[in-house]
Amino acid sequence: MAKKRRRNTPAFTMLAWLGLIVFTLLVFVGLYTLDAELYVKGYYIMGTVGIIISSFTVAKVVRDNQEDDDDVKGNFDS
Repeated sequence: MAKKRRRNTPAFTMLAWLGLIVFTLLVFVGLYTLDAELYVKGYYIMGTVGIIISSFTVAKVVRDNQEDDDDVKGNFDS
């Protein structure tokens, strides 16, 4: 049985998650210290959360489409 090779090293995976967490926290700290009314902060928080969720979704869709393309091309090569 062939062992499946991982695409990313554990260090790179940790770096990606750490970057997401640190920069998300920095945005929220900036919003918390922002001298604006609550509805303005809420607007920015909703936008930030939407961007984070959308980035995960786009990354998954792009990866899935790439894997599907590789599977389809692989089927025609046989």
